Amino acid sequence: MELLILSLQNFWQEVLSMAPRILIALGVVALSYVLGRYLARLASMALRRSSLQQLHHRFFRVAIIMLSVFAGTIIALNVLGLEKVAVSMLAGGGVTAVVLGFAFREIGENFLAGLFLTFSRPFNVGDLIATGEIEGTVKDIELRYTHIRTDDGRDAFVPSSQLFNSPVINYTRDGLRRSSFTVGIDYSNDAKLACDFLKQAVGRANGVMADPRPGVFISELAASFVVLKAWYWVDALKKNQSLADINTEVLDNCRLALLSNGYTVSAETTSNIAVVQMPGEGSASKQ
Repeated sequence: MELLILSLQNFWQEVLSMAPRILIALGVVALSYVLGRYLARLASMALRRSSLQQLHHRFFRVAIIMLSVFAGTIIALNVLGLEKVAVSMLAGGGVTAVVLGFAFREIGENFLAGLFLTFSRPFNVGDLIATGEIEGTVKDIELRYTHIRTDDGRDAFVPSSQLFNSPVINYTRDGLRRSSFTVGIDYSNDAKLACDFLKQAVGRANGVMADPRPGVFISELAASFVVLKAWYWVDALKKNQSLADINTEVLDNCRLALLSNGYTVSAETTSNIAVVQMPGEGSASKQ
């Protein structure tokens, strides 16, 4: 019993002798946390001026605080005279990172790809994009994946590594989208005059932009009819009218323009009128 009491007394004396170091070590860790919070706040203020998503702001704030506390812990261990423990933490952290890197290679790859994309992201929430065989509207952006809603209502969660390593088509980067269609008329008709009629008919449709101007030209001399191709631009950022509605009005205007001026359209209705649209809208066609 006396031996136990003596051991406790010796331990207490050692604790008392190390009390200043312990207090200093605790102060270093607390100071590192406060410093990390301050640096994170400065980084957040700087990031607000950038185009990064709010998610990435939170990530950088947490990362800065964790790194600051880790550095403070290493310093605190050295203050306590536990240099070997500090070195072990640094070495163990490196080994752990390697092991986890092999174990969670795909997760790490997506995480790093998402981190790199924060600095050069080719799209934002609400943009219509295509990557691989997936086309749709961006609904949410995370570090590891991007949520895309396709035209038929499917929710696709595309890994960041795919977006980083594969081509990404952004249909609404500048807000302009182009639609086109072809129509066949008889060889006996005046094709150049038909181009003028169609151009005027396209321009009368609501939602068709005057600049860039719509255009119509003779595209092909098919076996039984002359193929005319027309194109026009719409502002995809305007939400009051869909591209399908604009296409319907354009095609109906052109149909009426040709019929009212006595044109004979191709009897081959399967190839008479074909609509080529950007992804993201339902198709509209007249035959």
